[in-house]
Amino acid sequence: MRLFAAVLPPASAVGELARAVDRLRNLPGADSLRWTGRDGWHFTLAFMGEVDDALLPELHERLGRAAHRTAAFPLRLHRGGRFGRRALWAGAAGGLEEMRLLAERADAAARRAGVGMEEHRRYHPHLTIARSRDDADLRPYVEELDTFEGTPWEVTEVALVRSNLPVSGVRGEQPRYETVGSWPLERAS
Repeated sequence: MRLFAAVLPPASAVGELARAVDRLRNLPGADSLRWTGRDGWHFTLAFMGEVDDALLPELHERLGRAAHRTAAFPLRLHRGGRFGRRALWAGAAGGLEEMRLLAERADAAARRAGVGMEEHRRYHPHLTIARSRDDADLRPYVEELDTFEGTPWEVTEVALVRSNLPVSGVRGEQPRYETVGSWPLERAS
């Protein structure tokens, strides 16, 4: 199954971002973008790709340990950015160092469980909200997100999410995400 470890924002944060994205969707050219589904908004910590079912027990155990060693931390959705002309994203503020540490621990947990991970890159927390089909100019969208500030919440768990890719071939169909495990972070003292 195709898996990744993630931080899932609470419904209140998703609602705030949804209102901002609704405004973006009214900008000129917005219909040329592929907007991601709100029910799938997440911060990927470690993308694992296809994982053999035989590795799941060890992966679950190691992700649980990584979560237990990480204290809960504050986070909020904050502003936005782009990766070139291909992806538009919402950013994060708050406990970014804690989030980077959690991402490193999730990546290490997967590697130690035997998951073949891609080359490790510096973690950049982002939540993808749209992708360009044709190298669109994403700068107006980033400018519109420049003042976006979400309400802080506390990250209290890490989730293991299964990504079910579209198979129907219907234009605009989104991947479906299913949480297959979650582990609480250590409570901050």
